[in-house]
Amino acid sequence: MVTAKKPVNEQTSKRVATDASKLLRDPKSSAAVKRVAGSALTQTANKPKKK
Repeated sequence: MVTAKKPVNEQTSKRVATDASKLLRDPKSSAAVKRVAGSALTQTANKPKKK
C-alpha cells in the first residue's frame, strides 16, 4: 500500500500560476501539459474570501 506524503508548504508564483491557467484554457494543450499546469495551480496560495 502506498501512502501519501504530508504536503510541504510549497507555493507556485503568481506568474507561473497565470501561465498554467492560460495553458489549461488553451484547447491545443496536450493532456500531459494540462496535468502539469493543474498540479502547479493546486500549489497556489488560497485567496481570502470577500464578505
